Amino acid sequence: MSAETRLREKLMVALEPTRLDIINESELHAGHRSSPNTGESHFRILIVSPMFTGVSRVGRHRMVTDAIADELKGSIHALALSTYAPGEAVG
Repeated sequence: MSAETRLREKLMVALEPTRLDIINESELHAGHRSSPNTGESHFRILIVSPMFTGVSRVGRHRMVTDAIADELKGSIHALALSTYAPGEAVG
């Protein structure tokens, strides 16, 4: 199972998002000094979840990283997060 699939499954279960975009940006970092060159090391995630309502940005990021903690211990080197509650402007 790919890292992207594992991320998607865990985030869907833990945060019940109404929108979840996961973009693998690993190819943009190929050859970088600290990149593991696995093809599954750099991800950008946009997630909209009702569970984020009333939660600070730091709290939202913690919720995401807690949900995917095992993946972050593995080959994922970088993660960019955009977290929104329903009704917030998605950038």
